[in-house]
Amino acid sequence: MNDIEQHYIRTFSTPSGRAVLAHLRKMTIERYLGPNASDDELRALESQRALVHHIEKLSNQGK
Repeated sequence: MNDIEQHYIRTFSTPSGRAVLAHLRKMTIERYLGPNASDDELRALESQRALVHHIEKLSNQGK
């Protein structure tokens, strides 16, 4: 495990960190766009989801 992974684990394993990560998840991963969403909106949301997944992955490594 490298230093950055340890920082993610320390940051997101606190109660505040878990609350922030839950909020990010709600705003991105659990968000659904309607059938009229544009291609740009879909791409932007998928990029945000990928980032939140990456944060979750790093913050869960080593647990």
